[in-house]
Amino acid sequence: MARIFALAVALLGFLQPPAPGLHRSTFPLEGRDPMPYAIAIPRGYDGQDARPLVLALHPGGGRIPYYGAAFVEQIVGRGLDSVHAVIVAPDCPTQAWTDPIADQAVMALLARVLADYRIDRRRILVTGFSLGGRGTWFMASHHADVFTAAIAMAAPTGDETLDRLATIPTYVIHSREDQVVPFAPAERTARALERLGRPIRFEALDAASHYDMGAYVEPLRRAGRWVTDRWKR
Repeated sequence: MARIFALAVALLGFLQPPAPGLHRSTFPLEGRDPMPYAIAIPRGYDGQDARPLVLALHPGGGRIPYYGAAFVEQIVGRGLDSVHAVIVAPDCPTQAWTDPIADQAVMALLARVLADYRIDRRRILVTGFSLGGRGTWFMASHHADVFTAAIAMAAPTGDETLDRLATIPTYVIHSREDQVVPFAPAERTARALERLGRPIRFEALDAASHYDMGAYVEPLRRAGRWVTDRWKR
């Protein structure tokens, strides 16, 4: 009887929701090294009430282990604190989020998170900066059956055609002083999508360079409120 009781206590502990905060782990990939990822659990999460889910796609540049975790700590977690979401942030397993291997890996990780956590599937957001912003456009257009909103920051749209873009609520943030991803094409695309009647909002920043990601935290807060409002509708 004592052994049964101890097993029951152990199982109850196992079933307890994870503590709030940022947790680091790895996700197995067939034929490749495991993919590091971070998952941020919001305060008050108890596994009972369904929470929004945010997929955070880190930018390019010098990669460090758990680069996604750093992106959450510095930008996404701060900018989207009012959304009270579970945030998952993988490290890109290839050179681009648009690569088929990366796409498959990210969506498999997302499926695991959806299975393991109580998520409101009507509130699933993808966001990213630069390389991650390009991935945001890609994920939102290729998986519009999964994502219900997108926030693209300093993001090129790549070769996506207008008919595939912003079919879900999409908030675009871009600086006029971006010296890596030109401002004009981003604004031109957003205005074209507005004319098509797409659910899109474009916010221009005036003084932030491409490498000043911190300047995007406050605009990201505004974007989060805009997305939350769209979800309520």
